Amino acid sequence: MEEELLCCAILCGYGCWGWLLLHKFTICHKTEVMKNTLNPVWQTFSIPVRALCNGDYDRTIKVEVYDWDRDGSHDFIGEFTTSYRELARGQSQFNIYEVINPKKKMKKKKYVNSGTVTLLSFAVESESTFLDYIKGGTQINFTVAIDFTASNGNPSQSTSLHYMSPYQLNAYALALTAVGEIIQHYDSDKMFPALGFGAKLPPDGRVSHEFPLNGNQENPSCCGIDGILEAYHSSLRTVQLYGPTNFAPVVTHVARNAATVQDGSQYSVLLIITDGAAKLPMSIIIVGVGQAEFDAMVELDGDDVRISSRGKLAERDIVQFVPFRDYVDRTGNHVLSMARLARDVLAEIPDQLVSYMKAQGIRPRPPPAAPAQSPPQSPAHSPPESPLHTHI
Repeated sequence: MEEELLCCAILCGYGCWGWLLLHKFTICHKTEVMKNTLNPVWQTFSIPVRALCNGDYDRTIKVEVYDWDRDGSHDFIGEFTTSYRELARGQSQFNIYEVINPKKKMKKKKYVNSGTVTLLSFAVESESTFLDYIKGGTQINFTVAIDFTASNGNPSQSTSLHYMSPYQLNAYALALTAVGEIIQHYDSDKMFPALGFGAKLPPDGRVSHEFPLNGNQENPSCCGIDGILEAYHSSLRTVQLYGPTNFAPVVTHVARNAATVQDGSQYSVLLIITDGAAKLPMSIIIVGVGQAEFDAMVELDGDDVRISSRGKLAERDIVQFVPFRDYVDRTGNHVLSMARLARDVLAEIPDQLVSYMKAQGIRPRPPPAAPAQSPPQSPAHSPPESPLHTHI
């Protein structure tokens, strides 16, 4: 578990006050500048406790106060020291600090201080991790959607992205295997819905953008990654590649299922493999295969700019896009390159899951009770093992 310390400070004194600077050998936080006031109230802020004191609650924390100048030649007003343990007392007479300028104190006999800083509030919040939710029983529901559009090429020809070579897996199968073999361990029943889009289906040639690879409309789930690969290869023999590339129906399919369970016990991950719903507990992974340009896919991956529709900004970034070509090992060593693909594809899932849970106010369930054991002798004090966060 990660903890967060929340506190707010008010600085009272004379002169043109600027900002607070907290550091111990290295700067760990700098507040905003407060202009045109002699009694500034800084906003509540957060900082990792590990960055502040590295788990040592008695480590000296130095706070410096500066007078902001437009030309950048900021004037040093004074400083004081404290510690995590002292701050943890909260608002009290113990957390009113005199800001001292050492040079002025040495030169002026009547010098008292350059103002005071008062701590207004202090709180510790725990911040759960991805592993906390998994330990508490949260299940990852993994769904696969595969692009069956004609732009992939005729599956019977070796130039096709869907070509089934007797000697090696194609790009679709490689991407599915690399990601699926990792994420399947977070799903207890190992039953994964597998869908296709962009194909004409027998017997009437109807174009579908949401069809089960196993042919079962009532239950599109396949048993394990091998089951998905078997259904994928079977579909290639029966459907006609067509188009256009439209995976909105499969996103809606997963979103519809995700909407039925929003208590934190389940989280859906959709893997879309192609050549060309933010409020719900789900993430979307898109793996682009082939040499096409993927500008639109990159835009969907809102790492740099949060995507919007009709002026409404996405509440959180739930899309992760990677181009398969970046992971093709020219020497033929697929083991290492696919391991790297899986790592990068799944890198954002933990943070996306935690961000959903946090936004919904869902805490991890307690993990199942372990068999009783004799407790070891605990030391008088030891720093927390997990990283902590401090807000000042």
